[in-house]
Amino acid sequence: MQADNSAPVTIRTRKFITNRLLARRQFIVDVLHPNRPNVSKAELSERLAQIYKADKGRVVTFGLKTVFGGGRSTGFGLIYDDETSQRKFEPKYRLVRAGMFTPPPKTNRKLRKERKNRAKKLRGTKKAKANEPPKKGK
Repeated sequence: MQADNSAPVTIRTRKFITNRLLARRQFIVDVLHPNRPNVSKAELSERLAQIYKADKGRVVTFGLKTVFGGGRSTGFGLIYDDETSQRKFEPKYRLVRAGMFTPPPKTNRKLRKERKNRAKKLRGTKKAKANEPPKKGK
């Protein structure tokens, strides 16, 4: 079977809820894609925005799992009413995926552990000095 990215895709939503407290609409997305391996989240959010007459940037899709044997995927979708509520309620990692938030700079694992262990030996305001690299010769 040849993968065909122009093959038709059917999108169905179920358990549709309008969540006023979190200023969003939430639902389960069922994607039927019989002649292609999967559907990208970008394409999915574009199609959902078109269906529900929303801005593409307000649509968030996550947790997509393809059924064994392929041809069908199920996931979760959210459509936020506005950008401020999306920034307020959406987890940081999903905002990073959407390009609305920049992740903090990563330090490598060994340095983080060494810093933590240096801080354990200090008390109070001196813990801030644990961030500095250790002096050579001590």
